[in-house]
This record gives sequence, C-alpha cells and structure tokens, in this order.
Amino acid sequence: MTIPSLSVVIPVYNSEQSLPVLAERLQAVLPSLARQYEAVLVNDGSRDESAAVMDRLAQQYHWIRPIHLMRNYGQHNALLCGIREACYEVIVTMDDDLQNPPEEIEKLVRKLEEGYDAVYGYPEQESHGFLRDLASKITKISLQKAMGVQTASRVSSFRAFRTQIRDAFSSYRGAFVSIDVLLGWGTTRFAAVPVKNPPRTLGVSNYTVGKLIVHALNMTTGFSTLPLQMASVLGFSFALFGVFVLIYVVGRYLIEGGSVPGFPFLASVLAIFSGAQLFALGIIGEYLARMHFRLMDKPCYTIRSAASKNQGATP
Repeated sequence: MTIPSLSVVIPVYNSEQSLPVLAERLQAVLPSLARQYEAVLVNDGSRDESAAVMDRLAQQYHWIRPIHLMRNYGQHNALLCGIREACYEVIVTMDDDLQNPPEEIEKLVRKLEEGYDAVYGYPEQESHGFLRDLASKITKISLQKAMGVQTASRVSSFRAFRTQIRDAFSSYRGAFVSIDVLLGWGTTRFAAVPVKNPPRTLGVSNYTVGKLIVHALNMTTGFSTLPLQMASVLGFSFALFGVFVLIYVVGRYLIEGGSVPGFPFLASVLAIFSGAQLFALGIIGEYLARMHFRLMDKPCYTIRSAASKNQGATP
C-alpha cells in the first residue's frame, strides 16, 4: 500500500552504532509506503558521536532531517519536538535501537487506514526481563488511567497517528511530557497491532526500571487527578474507621463503665491516622510542584540547530 506522505520521528540518544543501520533499513522501506517521506532525527543531548553520525546521514540521505537539542530533555520531550517539526500527514514514531523494525511500519499504516486516528505496535512477546516488564506494566496501568482508553494497556514507543491530532496539544508547554496522554487529548480512536520486537544487539537500553517508575509517577500526577481521588478515599476510609473506634470506646464505657485498656491500641490508631495525613499531604505536594513548574513556564525543549523542512523525498 502507498499513502500520500509520511514522517518518521526518532528520538536519538547515544546511538551512533545503530543509526547507520536504521537509516539503511528505512531507505529500503519508506519508498514503498509513501509518495513523500522524511525521517526527523532528534538528538536528545547524546554524549557519544550520534550528532556527527546524524549530520553525515543527512548528507547521504536527503530525506533525513537532523535536529539537535541544547541538552538532554528526555525521550518524550524529544518526541514532542520532532512531532511538531514533522511536515507530512501521517507520523510514525519509533526507537533508535532497531527494536522497532522499520519493516513493521506497514502494519501500523495499514491499520491506520481502517479509520483509526492512532495505532500502536505492541511487541508480540516482551523480552526485557522480569523487573523491566513489571515496571512497564505498572507504567501502562498508570497511562491507561491518564488516557481513559482501554488500548492504553498496549501502548509502546512504536506508534502511527494522523498529524492533525497534534493540533490538540499545539499550545502545550509543560516540562513533563507524555506523548500518549497528549494523543489522548485529540482522539479516542486508538488501535493496536502485534509487531516483531527483536532483542537489542547494539548498545544498551537507556530505559531502566527506575526511569519507568518515575515516568509513571509523572504521568499520573501530571495528567490525572487519580492520586488526589485516592487520597480522598483513603482519608474518608480512615475517618470512618476512627468513627467506629470512637463508637466502640464510648459503647464499652457505657456498658462496662471503664475505658479501653492498652496504650498500644491507641498508639496504633494515632500512627495510622498520622500516616494517612502525611500520605495525602505528599500527594498534594506533588501537584503543587507540578503547578510550580507550570508557572515557571519551563520549556519542553530548546533546539540548538535544525535542518530545513523542505528535505522530504519523493520516490
């Protein structure tokens, strides 16, 4: 199948080894997918020679557009930059480590043409290890709550969507970015298809268990009120528990004429309520921190240099 135009957006971080192979495989695939196409490579403050490799590839393949950010902002911030710079009507995002095979892009585009606005390519089989897979599942649960769609349980960095969706978040300037949540602002017509996910053979993964947990926290507190609702339910539950304790104490006093013996019981109740209050205050503090960063108007990213937008190829 062939579509009118296609932009491939790839955040790059310390991937000097995989970029030449990725560009070669894209060259073999893209001409058969779109009449016009481009690859927007966003260098997210790489510490190796990725920047030089990107510039060299742009000379070799005129459809490659390198963009260099001032520093490392994070994968989703770099993606947002590339998405806003993309020129064509369909955008595909993918990783730079070859675990998202370019040959599988056709599956996403074909599913998109069935009438969906965004399509995810989820791996047929997870192969990151127990802890990494567990952290990934926790992140997807948080994302599902933030997006409010069932497909969120199958999100991945390998996705295709219609470029017009970005109008829904064109004015977004928050420092905390989740592309999947932002896509949920523009549509609910999501789909997912299984794709191959070969093990990484070049370099090492930049996404650790800790980073996934932090990303889940940022998504939940940055784009959802679920933690505040949980804090409210928790506070109400412990308040109700306190009422029952009070009824028990008063009832025993009226029936037996004595107070409830035992300091440990009273200390345990006080500890429970103190912990619940601190937990709720901590969640409120997270939201206040997000508001603080929004008021600072901290940019999502800053571009150091970028190629012109007229470098797309026509096979």
